[in-house]
Amino acid sequence: MTTHAEDTRELGLEDTAAALANGTTSSVDLVRRSLDAAEASQPSLNAFRILRREAALAEAAEADRRLAAGERAPLLGVPIAVKDDVDVAGEPTAFGCAGEFPAKTADSEVVCRLREAGAVIVGKTNSPELGQWPFTGGSFGHTRNPWAAGRTPGGSSGGSAAAVAAGLVPAALGSDGAGSVRIPASWTNLVGIKPQRGRVSTWPETEAFYGITVIGPLARTVADAALLLDLVSGSHEGDLHQPPPVTVRDAVDREPGRLRIALSLKIPYTATPRTLHPELKDAVGETAHTLRKLGHEVVIADPAYGLLLGLNFLPRSMAGLEQWRTRMPDPSLLDPRTQANARTGRLLGGLPLRASRAAEPRMRRRIGAIFDDFDVILAPSTATPPPPVDALDGIGQFETDKVITAACPYTWPWNILGWPSVNVPAGFTSDGLPRGVQLMGHHDTEPMLVSLAAQLERELRWDRERPEQWW
Repeated sequence: MTTHAEDTRELGLEDTAAALANGTTSSVDLVRRSLDAAEASQPSLNAFRILRREAALAEAAEADRRLAAGERAPLLGVPIAVKDDVDVAGEPTAFGCAGEFPAKTADSEVVCRLREAGAVIVGKTNSPELGQWPFTGGSFGHTRNPWAAGRTPGGSSGGSAAAVAAGLVPAALGSDGAGSVRIPASWTNLVGIKPQRGRVSTWPETEAFYGITVIGPLARTVADAALLLDLVSGSHEGDLHQPPPVTVRDAVDREPGRLRIALSLKIPYTATPRTLHPELKDAVGETAHTLRKLGHEVVIADPAYGLLLGLNFLPRSMAGLEQWRTRMPDPSLLDPRTQANARTGRLLGGLPLRASRAAEPRMRRRIGAIFDDFDVILAPSTATPPPPVDALDGIGQFETDKVITAACPYTWPWNILGWPSVNVPAGFTSDGLPRGVQLMGHHDTEPMLVSLAAQLERELRWDRERPEQWW
């Protein structure tokens, strides 16, 4: 007996793995359905840069052979998507850019770990150019939000978020350099985990974007996101950061205990004043109410971000863009805004970059002082609901920065500090658009954050919500 086609988009990561292990479906069947759904949705949803039909079906057939022989692995035969900033052997890595890119000859470390777990990678998902915007669009067109065709799913992991929210795959990997997992998770009703720096290897990058970018999972449930994080966690011998290992899936089934939680609506330093949309403020307040009902103490308190925080982020992000620009087959095809940012990166890549790295420990001590009194920080993931899909089209650098900082001023400090943060869904706006909030922790606190997120999920059951299919 196999699952019905209409049930496919209801299966989570653990459900899919269990169905394969007990023989109620086959990997070839699931992978074909995933590919068919992705191809059918591509003209409208546009979640994927590359679909690996021939290779993925061959890998699925091999997974079925292994399953029939009694072999088991955590994700053996399960279809998964990855963002197009990690290398998959035999496929190009364009990272949202135009042009002809050579096929990679080797898998990145995170893809190696997916393969070791038995996963079948059906495709690589769309990202804005070099991951620099919280909107997913570019030379490939716009990736759209499954909850509202006219809205962005966010970015830069917008393709991965759209694929999971639409049920094309049960889970996917994204990357987060300024909120790029948490932002699209918040705008598509998903759980998105930004792990501790170094928790998931970025090899062949020894350190992605000078330490601000990490790889993390997107899924409908905390358990699925936690399982995927565990399976891809670990270091390559060449990684610059190699934190001690932690296991987070087990934390899903543990109660977190009574926690002291700081509720912070403070917008970290940006160049111009920003405001929080009232329905996003309500989302934080409603989550705080739920946390109090669950027995936690929630107190209004803000981290001491400081005025120099933004000056620490800029050299690392801009120098990282310049580093990627030099790898482009034809840099002249890059968006003029990307080229301008890369020029800034050339200017900031020397002394300013070294100064920003040297200042990081002091910033950790100052901002981390809040954890002397609190276990977790509760904050918005974004300042607005998902904007129109074309909000960045046809505008210059200054206007682009205004749109970005107005919508997404909350997530980037944790990228500088390298600490974990989890987006959890927080209901919907009056227009039916998803909202999300962050649970932000100190170093090595993924298990606690996951335990708390799972407790919220059991209470709120966001995993039962699905977008109405329009693609």
